[in-house]
Amino acid sequence: MHQYKVALLEDNKKQLEKLESYLAKIPNAELVLVSKSSDDFFEQLKSKHIEILLADLDLGNDSMTGMEVAQELTIPVFFASVNTADYVENMEHLKRDAEICIDHITKPFNEEQFTKSFKRFLKEVELFSNQKYVYLDFNKSKRNKILIDDIVYLSSDKQNGSQSNNKQIHFINRTSETLVDFSFSKMTEKGFPTNQFVTIHKSFRVNKKYMMHYHTKSDELEIKVYDKEKKTKTVKLSVSENYQTVIKKIMS
Repeated sequence: MHQYKVALLEDNKKQLEKLESYLAKIPNAELVLVSKSSDDFFEQLKSKHIEILLADLDLGNDSMTGMEVAQELTIPVFFASVNTADYVENMEHLKRDAEICIDHITKPFNEEQFTKSFKRFLKEVELFSNQKYVYLDFNKSKRNKILIDDIVYLSSDKQNGSQSNNKQIHFINRTSETLVDFSFSKMTEKGFPTNQFVTIHKSFRVNKKYMMHYHTKSDELEIKVYDKEKKTKTVKLSVSENYQTVIKKIMS
C-alpha cells in the first residue's frame, strides 16, 4: 500500500489539530507538512515533497485562499471547509483545466465522516496513478497495449481534415500512429489518467512527463518526441490563449 505524503493547510488552530488527529489514524496518509498560512506553507514546501494537499478554502486574513494555493500546486487536493458550495465552480474549473483529482467535505463534520470521505479520495488518487497501460486501435491493428509513459502527446489528424475523428498519437520510443475513431473527450474512458495529460490547445493533449520548456514570447511548449527518422528530437507545440496561464503555472 502506497503511503501518500500529505500537506495540511488550515488557519484555525482547533480545526488544524482535529484534522491532524484524524489523519494520524489513516494508515496510508503520512502528514509531512502542517501550516496555518500560505506564506509559511510555501516556505516549508521548499524542503518538503508532498503528494496530496488537504486545505481549508477560507484562510481568514491570509493573502491567498486555499483554492489559490491548490492552483499553484496542481496536485490532488481535498478541501475541508465551511463554504465549499461557494467554490464548486472553481473546483470544477481546476479539475478540468489542471486535470487533477479533487474532492471536498463541508464543515462541520465528525471523524467518521471525514475518514470515509478522505479514504475514498485516496482510492481515486490511487486509481489514476495505477493505470499504466491503455488499449488503443491503430489504423492497421486493434487493441494495442500501450505503456502510458511512452506516450508524448496526441494531436488532431489534420491530414484527413477537420471532420475526421481520427487522431495522431506520438511516442518517445517509436514512430507515430493513427488512432482510429478516437475522441479527446473520451480519454478518461480509455484509461488515460486525467492528472497526467494536459490540454494546451484544442488540437493537442500532452503528457506532463515530456513538457520541457515554455517559450513565453511565442507561447510554445517544447517537448521531446520520436520522429520518422527514428530519433528523439525536440519540437514546439502552440499553446492557445485559453490554456497559457495553466501551462505557465505547471512549468514554473
